[in-house]
Amino acid sequence: MKKFLLYSLFAMSVATTTLTSCEDAFGGFLDKQPSSELTEDEVLSDWNLFVQFHYDTYNFLLHGANRIDSHWLDAATDLGEESFSGGVKSSFNLGNYYAEDGADELTSVWESRYRGIRKCNIVIAYADSVPQEASMSDSQYETDKKTYVAEARFLRAWFYWEMFLRYGPIPIVTEVLDPEGDLLSDYTTRPTIKEYVVDFIMNELEECESDLLSYSDAWASSRAGRIGQPMARALYSRIALYMASPRFSADSGITWQEAADAAKSFIDDYGSNFSLFTSTDASGNTQGVEAYTNALLRTAYTGNNYEVIFYRNDVAIGWSGIQNDTPVGEGGNGGLCPSQNLVDMYDMADGSSPFAEYDATGAPVYNESTYTPEINSASGYDDSEPWTNRDPRLEASILYHGVSWGDGTINVIQGQRDNPIGNTNATPTGYYLRKYIPESILSDDHAGSAYRLWTIIRYAEILMNYAEALNEAQGPCQEVYDMLDQVRQRSGISGSVADRSDLTSSQDNMRNFIHKERTVEFAFEEHRPWDVRRWNVAEEALARPIYGIDVASDGTITRKLAQTRVFEEKMYLYPIPETEVWKTNIENNPGW
Repeated sequence: MKKFLLYSLFAMSVATTTLTSCEDAFGGFLDKQPSSELTEDEVLSDWNLFVQFHYDTYNFLLHGANRIDSHWLDAATDLGEESFSGGVKSSFNLGNYYAEDGADELTSVWESRYRGIRKCNIVIAYADSVPQEASMSDSQYETDKKTYVAEARFLRAWFYWEMFLRYGPIPIVTEVLDPEGDLLSDYTTRPTIKEYVVDFIMNELEECESDLLSYSDAWASSRAGRIGQPMARALYSRIALYMASPRFSADSGITWQEAADAAKSFIDDYGSNFSLFTSTDASGNTQGVEAYTNALLRTAYTGNNYEVIFYRNDVAIGWSGIQNDTPVGEGGNGGLCPSQNLVDMYDMADGSSPFAEYDATGAPVYNESTYTPEINSASGYDDSEPWTNRDPRLEASILYHGVSWGDGTINVIQGQRDNPIGNTNATPTGYYLRKYIPESILSDDHAGSAYRLWTIIRYAEILMNYAEALNEAQGPCQEVYDMLDQVRQRSGISGSVADRSDLTSSQDNMRNFIHKERTVEFAFEEHRPWDVRRWNVAEEALARPIYGIDVASDGTITRKLAQTRVFEEKMYLYPIPETEVWKTNIENNPGW
């Protein structure tokens, strides 16, 4: 008898954060017998086993922290550089897309997504034939079947979307393939972008939404992490924005107005359930750093966080979960170190821009010999004090010299606490990561624990989607300003976008500003790699040198070139894994 174990437990090996307790992670709905011990007949003849098999698919949702040989995907962009070797440093950053060190992203995603898709296909194909559990009512049985099939359709659409970002349109498999057969040997024809994304993925999201759990059901603590109706609409909004973008619009047929309408529909239908996470002090003043930090680290079920929409729900982590990305002076390994490029993208606290000109990547325009952009003197920015009076999101995301953190003060002067001589993990950029690092673990002398769930879509993205699409469809207008102000002022910025005549008078300037704003808001959340691709500016952004700083013993700050990068046109898409090309003779991506 065949085992029904082919791709069930594989997900546990691709999850960066180990699910030591499914009950802790998912409110109990992922408790299950190991799939590797079950036969096909057993799973399809027992309702409870079938449900557990379905819930196991949630483990295929990727966690972005340290996923690529202990590196982050955003370290393959202009946002940062890893302090230790391997991972993206010896693959993406060198333009070596066949490097083994990048396999977790470059090749394993192909295999794991198709495995997740196969699980979804099983649920969709066989849900109706699995016998009813004796204690269930007929109505509950019928409702649950519809819900599980809808969840499987959503997850399958998500997995196919992840594949599209990396490989472009690839064969769509909706039947259950024989695990002992050649799997994709009969699937070598690659659909068009419209067929793949619009006609299949977006259609799946539209059709499954009504059968998913409602907001009140999905956001109950006992179902934390389950796919609900708002998630389908939110993902549809993201995909519509991408399909309206320069790289895809001609092939997809999706317009900017349609993308704007998709975001607005979420705001209209689900906006009352979600909001930006805010925090104020006793006097009612905005606490921007705290609010922005908690928008990611608090959960809907323990921290009243109504910003997060779609996320991977994991157990709390301890010191070992953040050690790779904390400063060496804290006992960490350095890890993901933000770039000066990213630091330069943050505005001033009053909402003005520190630099005179920004390009379509969202970055300021640099003097290549001095590594310095032209300063906007009216902003009050001083390159000798680059972190003074800046957007609070900078402080919430980046650890810079002199800031108090953990059990001391960040000190990147050579030979000091966070830049000790001979320590190969010391920051190459002069900065360390603060975003996504729960400081409660440090405050308990590295003995504490905290949640660091991986956020896939949050409400700020819906607002940013609407602002970007509406600006492209209609040009600068009050609705665009309002969306941007909500996101910026939550973080503590005091100025209004409507008061910036340099932005309101030009669609092009507003476009570049929105690109910058999106980069800052979603730094290290795996938006940047795909945003610069859909904007058709990846060669400019990802081949750009990585800049950093040195701090002298007297506190003098000097800009420096930290790393050079390689990015060619063919790298807009990953190469299809060689083994799949050899096995199936599928057409590889251009240039590979």
